[in-house]
Amino acid sequence: MSMLVLAALLLDLLVGDPRRLPHPVVLMGALIKKGERLIRRLAGSPGALRLGGVLLVISLCALAYGVTKGLICLASLLHPWLGLAVHLWLLATTLAVKSLYQHAVAVAQPLARGDLATARQKVALIVGRDCDNLNHQEVTRAAVETVAENTVDGIVSPLFYAFIGGAPLAMVYKAINTLDSMIGHRHEAYVHLGWAAARLDDLANYLPARLAGVCYALLSPAYPGGFTATVRAMLHDAPAHPSPNSGIPEAAVAGALGIQLGGINYYQGQPSYRASLGQAKYPLTYRHIYQALHLTWGVTALTALAGGLAGYLFAG
Repeated sequence: MSMLVLAALLLDLLVGDPRRLPHPVVLMGALIKKGERLIRRLAGSPGALRLGGVLLVISLCALAYGVTKGLICLASLLHPWLGLAVHLWLLATTLAVKSLYQHAVAVAQPLARGDLATARQKVALIVGRDCDNLNHQEVTRAAVETVAENTVDGIVSPLFYAFIGGAPLAMVYKAINTLDSMIGHRHEAYVHLGWAAARLDDLANYLPARLAGVCYALLSPAYPGGFTATVRAMLHDAPAHPSPNSGIPEAAVAGALGIQLGGINYYQGQPSYRASLGQAKYPLTYRHIYQALHLTWGVTALTALAGGLAGYLFAG
C-alpha cells in the first residue's frame, strides 16, 4: 500500500487535477447541495436540522467508501493491473499538492509585478474572505494562511488516511473535508445543519495537523524564524485560533518565516477578528508565499517518508 500511495503522490505532483476528468470532490459537492435542499425542505426545527446534518455526514461518508471500494474491486476483477490503475487514480484525486502550488503562485506572480487587482482576483479563488479592498500585505497574508491550512487539509491528512486505508479511507476524509467546507462553517444558517460536519472534520484532522506541526518544527531551522520561534508560535499562539487544527500549521509557518499572520478579515462585509500568530520580524511580501510553499514541499516529503517507513516496518 505504501508504494501505491507514494506513486499517487508522484502522479499528483506531475499531473495535478486534469480538467477533462471528473473529480470526486465535484460529485460530492453536488450531492451535498442536493442533500442540504432536501433536509431544509423536511426539517422544521433546529433539532431536525442537526439530525439531518448527522444523516448527511453518515450517508456521504458511507457512499464515498462504498463507491471507491466498489470501483477498485470491479476493476480488479477485470484485470489486476486495471485495479491498481483505478486505485492509483482515486488516491491521486484525494491529494492537492500541485493545485495548491498553482493557485498560490497565481497570487504571488501578479504581486511581484505590482498588479494588485489581479492578485486580489486570484486570491479570491482560494479564500472565503472579502478580497476587493485587500492591500499587498493582506493579499500575501491570505495566500500564506491558505497555503498553511491546506497543507494539512489537502496533503497531510489525505496522505495520513491513505497510508492507513488506501483510497477508500482517503476518500472518506475528502468527504468529511468537503462537508465541512460547504456546511461546517460558522454561519448562522449552518449552526445546526453543519454541526456534525464541523465536529467530525476537527476530529479527522486532529492527528494529521499535529504531525504537520512536527514536520514544520523539523524544517524550521532552515528558515528565518528558526526552531524556537516556530515551536513557540505553535504552543502559545495556535490555541487562540478558532480552529483546533488550522492554527497549528498557520502558527508554524508564521514562526518559521518570522512573520505575523491573523488579524481582521471581512466576510460579506462583516469583520471577523483572528488572533495574531507569530511575531512580525519581517514585513509581509510576495516572497513569503514562495517560502510557505517551500515549507509545504518539505512537510509533504517528511509525511511521505514517515508513512512509507511506517508501512515498511508494519509490513515487516
